[in-house]
Formats: sequence, structure tokens, C-alpha cells
Amino acid sequence: MSIKIAPSILAADFANLQRDIEMVNQSDADWFHIDIMDGVFVPNISFGMPVLEAISKHAKKTIDVHLMIVDPDRYIKTFADLGSNILTVHYEACTHLHRTLQAIKAEGMKAGVALNPHTSVTLLEDTIKDIDLVCLMSVNPGFGGQSFIENTYKKVKQLKEIINRNGASTIIEIDGGVTDKNAKQLVDAGADVLVAGSFVFRSENPLKTIATLNSQVNS
Repeated sequence: MSIKIAPSILAADFANLQRDIEMVNQSDADWFHIDIMDGVFVPNISFGMPVLEAISKHAKKTIDVHLMIVDPDRYIKTFADLGSNILTVHYEACTHLHRTLQAIKAEGMKAGVALNPHTSVTLLEDTIKDIDLVCLMSVNPGFGGQSFIENTYKKVKQLKEIINRNGASTIIEIDGGVTDKNAKQLVDAGADVLVAGSFVFRSENPLKTIATLNSQVNS
């Protein structure tokens, strides 16, 4: 499988959202990564449903939605209806993780689980075969533009070992602080999807930045 690049729309220019969506459509990126924050689970508020609906109308690639919210079960069907292809919930926000994963799949989406930097990957041992994607947070969730947490490399290797040992087909996504300085090392450790926000949207030429990142990890 080729390594996927998923620009994080949280770092896009909200006043020119359609322009930035079209840029990603035309780029070498594979997915749109969309963070939904409620101001409760994380100390920030991001997109609501109407913005996701607007993005879905223009996006021509996989829509990867990352819920940083409490009680995500309440909204699973809503996000399916809004066009999400992958729905990721936080381990820390789910009382009954297995049930939540089944509910996501029942709505026709792939099911993802995100782990905060302090949460051990060993907690996913019992559910790994039910998880399509694990999103390892390589910064503390809630804000873009943070510095990458170096312990992430070790977590990727540990998670890959759990996936292989259980014969699971789960893919590993890294979210936070991804740049051309750490992308190759993350892929070498076992990452399959790289979420890049500020690094893409704050660069002088986002199209070129995505192309460079893509060629760096898929060469």
C-alpha cells in the first residue's frame, strides 16, 4: 500500500475554504483530514456539521473525520449522512469502544480509534481486529501548529507489532507535527497515513509541499 497524505483542513484558510479544498483535490494528497472539536473533550472548538457538509460537496477524495468530542456515539449516523468515509473516535471518550466501532461500521464507514500521547497502544490489543485505522496523536489534541512528540516513533513500532501479532489489517495514521523532517522516519517505523496541517497550508506553495512529502515517503 502506498503511504497516504492527508492534509488537515483545520490549518486551511477558513475565509477561503473552497479554494483550499480545490487545492487538495488537485494535489498529490489522498485524503481530507477533518477535525471536529467540541470545546469539552479538547480546549478548542472547530468545525460544526454545516461546514463538514459544505466540504463534502466539493471534496473529491476520501473524507477522514477525526472526532475530538465527548459522547461520539450520539453523532455517528449524522457524520455518515454528511459524507464521512472514515470516522475516528478517541479511545479516551468511549466507554464501550467495541460497540462504538460496530456502530460506525453499521453506517458504512471505516472505523478509526485515536489515542492521545499519554495513552498506551497496548489498550487496543483486544479490539485491534475491529479497528480499520489507529490515529496516533503526535501532539496534544486541540490545536494545530504544535511540536512533534518524539516518543511517537516508539508507539508506532509497538502498535505495528500488535497489529502483526493479531493478524489485523489495521493501518496507522500519525496526526500532529508531521513535516518533511520526520515523515520518512515515521513511515520506516510503520506509519501508513500522515496528517499534515500547518506544514502544508502555511507553506509558500502547498501543492509543491504535498508533492514533495508524497515523493519523499513513496519513493
